[in-house]
Amino acid sequence: MIDDDRTTRTTPRISATVGLAAARRSRHSGTAARFVRTAAVAVVAATVLAGALAGCRAATPTSVAAAGSNDVLAAVSTDKPTDGVRTARIPRSVSVTSDLVYGTAADGTVLRLDVCSPARVPGAAALPGVVAIHGGSWSMGDKANTDWRAVCRWLASAGFVAYSLDYRLVPAVTFPAAIDDVNTAVAWIRRPANAARFGIDPARLGVLGGSAGANLAALLGMRGSGPTDTGTRVAAVAELSGPIDLTEAGQRLGHPVPYVAQIERAYLGCRTFSDCPQAMDASPLYAIDRSDPPVFIAQSSDELIPREQGDAFAAALSRAHVPHTLVTMPGKRHSVALLDPPMRRNIVAFLHRYLG
Repeated sequence: MIDDDRTTRTTPRISATVGLAAARRSRHSGTAARFVRTAAVAVVAATVLAGALAGCRAATPTSVAAAGSNDVLAAVSTDKPTDGVRTARIPRSVSVTSDLVYGTAADGTVLRLDVCSPARVPGAAALPGVVAIHGGSWSMGDKANTDWRAVCRWLASAGFVAYSLDYRLVPAVTFPAAIDDVNTAVAWIRRPANAARFGIDPARLGVLGGSAGANLAALLGMRGSGPTDTGTRVAAVAELSGPIDLTEAGQRLGHPVPYVAQIERAYLGCRTFSDCPQAMDASPLYAIDRSDPPVFIAQSSDELIPREQGDAFAAALSRAHVPHTLVTMPGKRHSVALLDPPMRRNIVAFLHRYLG
């Protein structure tokens, strides 16, 4: 049952789409220096975009405001700046363990995560875990900013052990560095000693991401094939406003804002979409197969990541017989701003349904 009167569609397993090979870095799109220049332009564009939209008015009586979010791919339409995940009331029993090292990248970057845990009762059964992936155009944001700390603590208050992680960002790196880091985090979480430390069942691990983090969450869920309770596979995916198709074809889904295309090219390390073979590997839409986990797709009707991206994702999941729920909220809310009380209840119910 979906809470609230927003547009929804829940689709059970109904034609298999062939999964793609695991993402790999491509060197066919130019020199590293050009990547950095492109990335710098995109970061400036993202910052300018967020600032410009903060002063705009929506076509409805609500105003467009960033609400303090680091998900700068789009603005957030809110009735008041405390809407979204910040309205969640968190019991004092939720604890946060900060800055645990989950790996060191090949370039020497030390990778860290925070763990948000509900109160534990001695001898209690193991809990499901949820990986939380922040947004920020793949170029900014962090695990402990106001919104993503709120997401981490909210998930813990709902009965999950939540892992909010940092990953490497543009312009220092391009694809596939971020998803490689996410895979490293999942492998770390599943190590027996780490799972036991925080009382999780490593077979019951899901992921939630917003904006750029939603792209990574969906890619984590769709890559690979086979059982979802081992390795770097996950058993459930919840994605908020994710760009799902980063290819040239994806630019024709809806009416994307040009700045978003710049951000995506910088992340991919490409000057153009027409000469960007890695774009397909970075697009969850082309990695779906029948063995993939259930997906919860949340979006709004008029945000900067066109709803056609989420609609195309849902259609592809249907063709591959992958259970999914699509919820479209009216208005312009993006990423964590979608997490009003009804949406939070829907996502918690979805995650508990598939993770226990």
